[in-house]
Amino acid sequence: MKTILFATDYSKNAITAIKYAYELSSKLGANLLVIHVYNLPLMLGLEFDIFYDALEKTTLKENNAKLKRFCKRHLGKDLTGMNVKTEAFENLSISQGILAKANEHKALMIVIGMKKESAIKELFMGDTSMTLIEKAPCPVLLVPQSASDKNLKSFVYATDFEQEDIGAINKLSQIAKKFDAKITVVHIDTNINGDGSIKMEWFKEMVEQKVTYKKMKYKVLHSEEIFGTLKIYLDSNNADLVAMLEREKSGFLKKLFQRDMVKEMESFGKIPLLSFNEANY
Repeated sequence: MKTILFATDYSKNAITAIKYAYELSSKLGANLLVIHVYNLPLMLGLEFDIFYDALEKTTLKENNAKLKRFCKRHLGKDLTGMNVKTEAFENLSISQGILAKANEHKALMIVIGMKKESAIKELFMGDTSMTLIEKAPCPVLLVPQSASDKNLKSFVYATDFEQEDIGAINKLSQIAKKFDAKITVVHIDTNINGDGSIKMEWFKEMVEQKVTYKKMKYKVLHSEEIFGTLKIYLDSNNADLVAMLEREKSGFLKKLFQRDMVKEMESFGKIPLLSFNEANY
């Protein structure tokens, strides 16, 4: 059975995210594996061996108990009947621990919670989130605390006409089908007199050769301001989820980081963001 992996730090933003993760697992017919990665302080010297072994066992037991309480509080008491499993484990690197578990279970998706909107730049620039976005073997869904509607009906995929976009859109369509959601493929043409519309027609033909999902439409927006324009489009069209491909050297999020655009980034803190890694497509 497929697995959706949700990593929690027990923060408030994780509460919204775990509900999204469970809804996705239910719609996609997948198990939900909820994990918590922790680390113990490094202790050197033989005199610490016995103490450290006892501490390790006690900490593991406490963390697993805490994780189950968290899930039962926010999902329900019968986790087994809900196809929900929990696992707390130690790793010196949170991101590496999540990646290892995702690879072990061949995860369909990794879900994590965003920090509060005012700290969204800090989140994306942080080691854990960026490492997952860059190296995860599957899509990564970032869920903001303020996200309220789990009944996803409107997806927006931001494209720059990359070949890898087609594989990502195909994967997105498989998710959209389970929600009976529409997908709008959006490109922002920064050249007002450019050929974005012509390229979109070509791209549409390429997509339709690989993707059979019918509830899709294509839109070209003309503007020199990519992020502000996308923000307006997402808000005005009541998008429930925005998806994009992250490239190693020129990904959308990296472009966002290179500019001081915290205010515009806040718009992405209001709806879930699904990131596809180009290496997987």
